[in-house]
Amino acid sequence: MTTQTTQTTDVIVARKEPSHPAAPAPLTAAAPTRKRRGSTMKRFALALLAAGILAALGLALVPRPVPVESAVASRGPLRVTVDEDGVARIQDRYVVSAPLSGRLARIEKNPGDPVQAGELLARLLPSAAPLLDERTRREAEARLAMSLAAREQAGAQVERAAARWEYARADATRKRELEAKGALPHELVEQADLALRSATSELDSLHFGEQVAGHEAEMARAALGQFTGPRNREQVAINSPVRGKILRVIQESEGVVAAGAPLLELGDPNALEIAIDVLTSDAVRIKPAAVVRFERWGGQTLEGRVRRVDPSAFTRVSALGVEEQRVNVIVDLTSPREAWAALGDGYRVEARIIVWEAADVLQVPSSAVFRHEDGWAVFGIRDGVARLMPVQLGERTPRAVQVQTGIQAGDQVILHPSDRVRGGTKVTPRD
Repeated sequence: MTTQTTQTTDVIVARKEPSHPAAPAPLTAAAPTRKRRGSTMKRFALALLAAGILAALGLALVPRPVPVESAVASRGPLRVTVDEDGVARIQDRYVVSAPLSGRLARIEKNPGDPVQAGELLARLLPSAAPLLDERTRREAEARLAMSLAAREQAGAQVERAAARWEYARADATRKRELEAKGALPHELVEQADLALRSATSELDSLHFGEQVAGHEAEMARAALGQFTGPRNREQVAINSPVRGKILRVIQESEGVVAAGAPLLELGDPNALEIAIDVLTSDAVRIKPAAVVRFERWGGQTLEGRVRRVDPSAFTRVSALGVEEQRVNVIVDLTSPREAWAALGDGYRVEARIIVWEAADVLQVPSSAVFRHEDGWAVFGIRDGVARLMPVQLGERTPRAVQVQTGIQAGDQVILHPSDRVRGGTKVTPRD
């Protein structure tokens, strides 16, 4: 036991003897430990970075809800209208025209002046004879002289024929007397009567010829009226055919006018109607007595009733250069006269013709519906997911459409669905 203890002590002493000379030994043993700690921290940092990248990739791959605009299907009134521009016009217009060619005296009336039936509107004077050059004047004088000579010749022929008629009349009378006494045969009496009738016809014919020659002389004399006779002061009065107001003076200044030339327009401003030209595809839905509202004409909203839809359409080129078939819809104003007292002939109005309306209709905004297969559909929102819902539509307006089947009141629908929205897509409504 003692020997063992001594050996153990020697060993311990031997380990402690080189204390000062072996001082660097502990430094050499601590270096690997620090390196191991540094590598461990680096691996830990790399592991954290990799975990962050994997988490970011996972979040990126998870689908996010698509933000959408939404609305709620609701019940309420719906009105379908045909909106077009119209023009106010007077129902009965009268265009006063010149009955004859002549020189029109200056019209003293002005637009807006009231007129009574039969009131003088204008005066039409004879036109002055045309100017004649020297050659034309001499020809006219020669024709006048020839006409006067022809009239004298006709008069001489009439005198000669009158003498023959007098002789035939006396001869026929004498032969009738002789026949009555039995001194002359009946055949000679008949010959005398025939001669008398021939002389009478000849005399009548020459009388007509004398009249013709006299008229020709007057015509020739009238051709020289510019130089030889006084100016004719005859005139034609043009009177108002109706009571009303002057709408327009077409020919105000004095001047020569032809027969049928328009001079004035008359009408009654209190009898206004509205003419609205609409597409023929819209006109088929417009019925007589349909309610019409007029807005943005400069006054309060007016109301009217459709009187008729013209039976004949016309072609009009739109601002885009497209030919359109249109037809006029004539509307009578039903608002009080005081409400449209400032409305005049030719004024523009904006009209809304009501073709259908209901008080309780299930409807959604027009931007929510879209074509799907052979019909229509909407995207509804159920539990944050878009659901494709086929619907059947009824009436529609630019802002809302009637939904007959497919959804219920209170359902939330997507407005303006983009190509990112499909059935089953997660969506989130925008505020």
